[in-house]
Amino acid sequence: MAVARALDILISGCCLVVFSPLFLLCWWLIRREDGGPAIFKQERVGKGGKVFFIYKFRTMRLDAENQGPQLSPVKERDDRLLRIGMFLRDHHLDELPQLWNVFVGDMAFVGPRPERPYYIEQIMKHDPRYELLYQVRPGVTSYATLYNGYTDTMEKMLRRLELDLYYLEHRSLSLNLKILWLTFFRIVSGRVF
Repeated sequence: MAVARALDILISGCCLVVFSPLFLLCWWLIRREDGGPAIFKQERVGKGGKVFFIYKFRTMRLDAENQGPQLSPVKERDDRLLRIGMFLRDHHLDELPQLWNVFVGDMAFVGPRPERPYYIEQIMKHDPRYELLYQVRPGVTSYATLYNGYTDTMEKMLRRLELDLYYLEHRSLSLNLKILWLTFFRIVSGRVF
């Protein structure tokens, strides 16, 4: 898959340049709201079980996880969210900094979404097949994201795992292109997923 990796580097590098004005706007809006850092980093587990830092635009207050890791409810307003946070999430703009993760090789454009070690432990208690996902680089978008959306419950995490395992078994260039196109189309059309 050297060709796929080369494409990831080329496309992510171009996107980092092209979307730099949007990066600056998001950065400014977050900093203006509460003065805290605009970029948020968090440990995730990637290919081979290697831990890396994923980068996102911060959508929550700085003290959002003082009580420990918490899933964010999708259907109701989470009072930990910044005012700009819901907009960034709804339009997936919070994910833009992951272009850097793709560029440096922690992630690919398409692959199972990377999870936090804490939640992987919880998932593995229900289904140890999660480790199969370590065969590939995690993705900015995934088959499971398109058909399962954000995961805010253990039930949805286990459903996402089933969809990720389906992707793992059927992955191909044509499936990756379909996932990228559907992701792009849904973001541009304003559909929440």
